[in-house]
Amino acid sequence: MELHKYSTIASSGLGDFRDRGSKFFAYSYPINSVQDVKDRVSALKKEHTKAVHHCYAYRLGTNGTQYRTNDDGEPAGSAGKPILGQIDSMGITNVLVVVVRYFGGSLLGVSGLINAYKTATAISLDALPKTEKWIEQRYLIAFDYPVMGEVLYLLKQAEATIYKQDLQLFCEIDVGIPVPMCTNCVQKLSEIRGVTLKTIQ
Repeated sequence: MELHKYSTIASSGLGDFRDRGSKFFAYSYPINSVQDVKDRVSALKKEHTKAVHHCYAYRLGTNGTQYRTNDDGEPAGSAGKPILGQIDSMGITNVLVVVVRYFGGSLLGVSGLINAYKTATAISLDALPKTEKWIEQRYLIAFDYPVMGEVLYLLKQAEATIYKQDLQLFCEIDVGIPVPMCTNCVQKLSEIRGVTLKTIQ
């Protein structure tokens, strides 16, 4: 794999595993921030109000240092870690998996839980197409409306990802510029009158 790219999932997915009456629904999502994690978990809790557990794990970033596991009331290490283990075994990042459990009346024991969370996650991730994306440097770009065409043209040339944009008389764009194109793109943007760039992260 190229140094300037990382692997992630191309779309959201769902895995379904059942054991002794308990149902485990694994939801996989491509994510870009911790806020994405909060939004997805919160939405699933509203959707599955009768589920007993909403366990999850995520890995963010290309250096592998940003991750979290949450057992949500299951025995320590029996849910979040097996979920994260499946994400890592596939060598992917910027991924969140939430496993929603409906209790079926029988206790599964720690080994049974580990197997259930691991299997549901694997089913969910296995079915999804993987994709390679550029490692990016995030910037907040501010500029006046008249130069918007020039700014957007340069960002398109650099294969940049626009995460948020507010295009009024005074414009702001939250953008990710692929690392190999960064120096050149930033230099050209800086040459446009009235453009300011601030690094994010």
